[in-house]
Amino acid sequence: MFEEPKKDEQSNYEKWCEQWREKFLRMDQEELKRRLPELREEGEFLTLCHFGRKLGVHKTAGTIAAMEDQQPVTCYERLNVYTLFGYVTPLAHYKDDWIRFDRLKDTSPFSKAFQEGVIQPFSRMFSGRVQELSQACEALGGKKLPWSDAGYELKAFDCIPVRFLFWDGDEEFPAQGNVLFDASATDFIHGESVVTIAAVGLERIVKLAGVPMDPSAFPVF
Repeated sequence: MFEEPKKDEQSNYEKWCEQWREKFLRMDQEELKRRLPELREEGEFLTLCHFGRKLGVHKTAGTIAAMEDQQPVTCYERLNVYTLFGYVTPLAHYKDDWIRFDRLKDTSPFSKAFQEGVIQPFSRMFSGRVQELSQACEALGGKKLPWSDAGYELKAFDCIPVRFLFWDGDEEFPAQGNVLFDASATDFIHGESVVTIAAVGLERIVKLAGVPMDPSAFPVF
């Protein structure tokens, strides 16, 4: 079970963000824009959307800020952006081959964390709450899918779509959620970051649905 992050853990994430900020400043920004066509140049920022939230990376400072709201940008959101920049390969492209997390390239070390911190709490939190889940996904701009009781495709980034699928429980079977990714996801970002991408998406859904956060959910702070 995941516990609430301690101050020293938060400090470690801030240290990683700072290390990645420095790495970003050494990156070829023109090459980044070629590899990630969703990046837009807006004044002093390179902008992109993370689950519909517009973020800006300052071109000379490397800091990341929200462009359309006043809420802080969490460590996980920042790391997702930085690692997208750091790991996108030159030939990365959408494959339209949807698979489970454990079938993505080089994700096996993180499978336990994904199941315990994302899939299991997702299944528990929305048991009996299909309508709330659907409304939250639609509010995030999700595309409704024909599979499961509530299935939606959301864009973590334009280049990394994510499918949240949910089957409600009954007298015989418990509720079951799943999260699928295009097989190209780990051509764009590190496998560990795919866990945090799913965690950020789930947290957005939960907040919009007005559902209490499961204490074992991956702690997004």
